Amino acid sequence: MTRLTKWTVGAALLALTAAGCSQAPESSGSGGSTETAAANTGAAADTAAAPAAAPSAAASAPAADNTETTDGTTLASFTGDAAKGKTAFATCSTCHAVEEGVNKIGPSLHAIIGRAAGTVAGYSYTPANKNSGITWTEEKLFQYLQNPQRVVPGTKMAFAGWSDAQKRADVIAYLKTI
Repeated sequence: MTRLTKWTVGAALLALTAAGCSQAPESSGSGGSTETAAANTGAAADTAAAPAAAPSAAASAPAADNTETTDGTTLASFTGDAAKGKTAFATCSTCHAVEEGVNKIGPSLHAIIGRAAGTVAGYSYTPANKNSGITWTEEKLFQYLQNPQRVVPGTKMAFAGWSDAQKRADVIAYLKTI
């Protein structure tokens, strides 16, 4: 590995750590530490690169009332399990609290269903989020959790998203309980 490659990987990991958000691998395999490190390095590089790509993606952002996902899945096709969603929410809890009025790196997600984007008191949102016109319906969250930067280009949320539609449905079922 060259010095530049080591620096690039280190910078990507540092950016991910600084953001306080990470995405655990979606597979439940028991791969060795080399495989896990490679997966985490790839996720970090993808996550770190996502905000840089956001400005060019603005033209392709879905409308505030559009809930189409990139793979064509719909929330109605899944039954969310709140208990599994609470477990999956561990990824989110690095940056988000579920208690009302508790903002961390990200805003509190207490009572998010039905709330307008960019409106939690005391949290400093990006203009992209504040001006998105989005109301967080279950269906919009399902779309957003697949790829946040696609739905709100310019968001400061570093999370790359979940391709696993069932996991998204489970997390939404959990969010409905808080």
